[in-house]
Amino acid sequence: MEKQLAALVKMLPGVQVLGKVDRTITDLTADSRVVQPGSLFICLVGARVDGHQYLAKAAAQGAVAALVQTIPAEVPAGLTLLKVADTRAAMEIITPYFYDYPGKAMRMIGVTGTNGKTTSTNIMRLILRQAGHKVGLIGTINIMINDDCIVSHNTTPDVVDLQKFLYRMQQAGCDYVVMEVSSHALALNRVAGIEYDTAVLTNITQDHLDFHKTMENYRDAKGLLFQHLHEGRKPNKTAVFNSDDPSSAILEKRTRTKILTYGKGKENDVYPLSFKVEAKEMHLNLHTPAGEMDLLLKITGEFNVYNVMGCVAAMLAEKVDRETIVSVLDGFAGVPGRFQLVEAGQPYTVIVDYAHTPDGLENVLKTARSITQGKLWVVFGCGGDRDNKKRPIMGAIALELADNLVVTSDNPRTEDPEKIIAMIETALTKVPAGKTVTKLTDRREAINYALAHAAPQDVIMIAGKGHENYQILKDRTIHFDDKEVVQEYWKDR
Repeated sequence: MEKQLAALVKMLPGVQVLGKVDRTITDLTADSRVVQPGSLFICLVGARVDGHQYLAKAAAQGAVAALVQTIPAEVPAGLTLLKVADTRAAMEIITPYFYDYPGKAMRMIGVTGTNGKTTSTNIMRLILRQAGHKVGLIGTINIMINDDCIVSHNTTPDVVDLQKFLYRMQQAGCDYVVMEVSSHALALNRVAGIEYDTAVLTNITQDHLDFHKTMENYRDAKGLLFQHLHEGRKPNKTAVFNSDDPSSAILEKRTRTKILTYGKGKENDVYPLSFKVEAKEMHLNLHTPAGEMDLLLKITGEFNVYNVMGCVAAMLAEKVDRETIVSVLDGFAGVPGRFQLVEAGQPYTVIVDYAHTPDGLENVLKTARSITQGKLWVVFGCGGDRDNKKRPIMGAIALELADNLVVTSDNPRTEDPEKIIAMIETALTKVPAGKTVTKLTDRREAINYALAHAAPQDVIMIAGKGHENYQILKDRTIHFDDKEVVQEYWKDR
């Protein structure tokens, strides 16, 4: 991919050009470490890092132009500068253009919500592939281009990386992209240049208040996906809402496209006629506009009933036939780190889940409780440098639903893990008779404690990290995988 610099200049209102524009741009990046010959380097001003400090480095590595907000005292020789009022806003304009707007050329399905995005997008990807489509996926765990898998670092990548991935998907022949759309991405407009066809809301519960400050702001950020859905030139757009989530009624009023709803009530387009949740599978009979769907899924939990219903509504909106949807759901075995059973030869049940919000923890613990014959254990913590208001809330939920709590570290980041745990413990001052609370800051030690003390009929829920195979500490990131810790413990025995 390449564009003439003169063409990019024409896209930017009020731009001041220092240097020649008769140049060919072969790459865009805001990361000086990956600048290559022919790059246009974008100088972003962040909370900790100012990209303008890396102009000389970018020029030395072959950048031919740079997008800047301020003109440096010394301009690297041969580097053309494009001065704009806001480099981030300018990036959102030129990046989709540079890659020929791939998010307008393919069918785009966006899934937003606090919980359920990863399971939902993975289900939809499999259904669309079964229907004969080439599909890209962008999500929390990975990015997939047909069968090629790339580890993901953000739920929704920044504008440059996202457009670059979409371009690669289009070049690989993808006609569909299913993607998780985070509230950060919507609020910061990382999805600039994308025109969605179907948008799905899973739920909105407390999370990310460190960024959004209030639940209203958080909801409004999610709502941008639906508020702008009607814009653009694509036909046959649909918004899919979980009618049992209070935010849906608010966001539906802002939506100017066709709406499909799912939920428990018979007034919905998709609703359960019956469902039975068991330890390792779930029977689900759905009413849908395409007829009844009688499903036997290898995933479980009432929260997954909602995930499945949202997927069914979205796939029907995309005109996928009933038989294809049923054939995939009947064989769907789940997503890594989402209520994942860990088998290591142990005499009790161990489940690993990504639940890191109050609602997510409540959902998985209620499901785990329904399959527990003995005691229910939960090993959990809360992330550092994130919404700290949810910490005592999660502690209270764990105390209510579990019998034995082991409070530990998650990803403490720059915070003191002891202080994070102390905030959780404010909700654990009155422990009912028959329940226990244990504090072990070291996550491996905490998991091993539960594994050593659980009885044969017990269930251990290890929550918070799910698919993650790392732990972010103050001064480094280490390899850490909850599943591996379980397997290593029992391998030694």
